[in-house]
Amino acid sequence: MPAADTAPTFDGEAIIRVRGLRNCFGEQVIHDNLDLDVRRGEILGVVGGSGTGKSVLMRSIIGLQQPDEGSVHVFGDDVLNASDDTEIDIRKRWGVLFQGGALFSTLTVSENVQVPLKEFYPQFDQQLLEEIAAYKVVMTGLPPNAGPKYPAELSGGMKKRAGLARSLALDPELLFLDEPTAGLDPIGAAAFDELTRSLQRTLGLTVFLITHDLDSLYAICDRVAVLADKRVIAVGTIDELLALDHPWIQEYFNGPRGRAAVSSAERAAAKGA
Repeated sequence: MPAADTAPTFDGEAIIRVRGLRNCFGEQVIHDNLDLDVRRGEILGVVGGSGTGKSVLMRSIIGLQQPDEGSVHVFGDDVLNASDDTEIDIRKRWGVLFQGGALFSTLTVSENVQVPLKEFYPQFDQQLLEEIAAYKVVMTGLPPNAGPKYPAELSGGMKKRAGLARSLALDPELLFLDEPTAGLDPIGAAAFDELTRSLQRTLGLTVFLITHDLDSLYAICDRVAVLADKRVIAVGTIDELLALDHPWIQEYFNGPRGRAAVSSAERAAAKGA
C-alpha cells in the first residue's frame, strides 16, 4: 500500500493550491507552513481535531481570512493578491455552504438563493431570478413549495439543502461544504451524502468538504486531508492514511466510530452489489 502524500507537491490538475500558509490569532498559531492541493473533480474530505483550523483554512481559501503568511491559488489565480475584477471572476466559479446553512432569516428560501445572482448578475429580471431559484431548490431535493418559506419554517435538513441550493446558484465549478451533515440524523446525513455525490458527478464539481462524519468520509470522499500539528500532515485515500502510524490518524479511523463507519460502508457496498 503506497504511503499518503506527506508533503503535497503542485499538480497541474490542482484546482486549489495552498503553500506555506500561516494563520495566527494573537499569539495562538493555528496553521504554520500548511500545504495542500485539491485536485480537479475530486471530493476532498478535510478532517482534524477541534481547534486545528479546518474552517479557518476554508475561509483563507475563499478570501474571508487574511493569512499572516503563504499563498493561495484557485483556478491558477492568486486569491490573496487578486485584482477586483479577478476576484469577482473567481468568486463566480465557487459556491459555499457554511455551517448550519447560514441562511438570511428575513428572506425566503427563494430569496436566499437569489442573493448571489443579484450580486453578480444585477441585469437579470425578477422572473428569471425566480425561475433559477426554483430550479436550484428542486435540484437539491427540496419540494417546490419550499421556495416561499422562511428558514424558521424549515427542518434542520431542509435548511442545509436550502443553503446548498444557494451555493449552487451560480453553477459553480468548485463547492465548499463546512460540516454539511452536522446535526442531522443518520438517515438525513446519508441522504445528504448521496445528494452531494450525485451533484458532484452530474455537474462535474470539485468539492472541498469539512466534516467530522466518518460515514461521509467512507461514502463519498476520494481523498482525505488530515490537519494536525498546525499543518496538513497527510493526504490520501483512507486505506493510505491507515498505513501511517500517526497516533491521531490511528485513533480517529480505528476507534469505535471508525469501525462502525467501516461496517456501514461494507453493508452499503454489499447492498449495492
